[in-house]
Formats: sequence, structure tokens, C-alpha cells
Amino acid sequence: MPRGKSGRIVLEIDTELKRKLYLTLEKDQKTLREWFIENAVNYISEDNISLFLAAEPKAKYEAKKHEL
Repeated sequence: MPRGKSGRIVLEIDTELKRKLYLTLEKDQKTLREWFIENAVNYISEDNISLFLAAEPKAKYEAKKHEL
């Protein structure tokens, strides 16, 4: 799938996986957005952050680094 410049992420998954994911999220009282952000932040370590933010100006990188 193409990558746009907006803050949206769109992906297609199996309907059964989607159903199970939403049931589990409901049980844990989390939204898909909360779950995704939590897991994305954990996935992006300090070792990988320079690759993730390579195209951004250094000032923006420093600001994001402190947010994580």
C-alpha cells in the first residue's frame, strides 16, 4: 500500500483477526489507536529512531526524542 503524508495508517487484515483484536481491546478497555501507539513506541528503540526520523530536520528530531 502507498504511504501518504497524513497521520493516517490504513491496512487490510483478515476479518477474524480484526474481530479478535477488537474483542481483546474491549476487554482491556483500550482503543485501537492507544494500543497501536503504545506498541509503535515500544518497537521504535533509540537504536532505530535515527532511521525513523532520518528525513526530518534535527530540531524536530530532538523534540520527538524527548517525547518518547
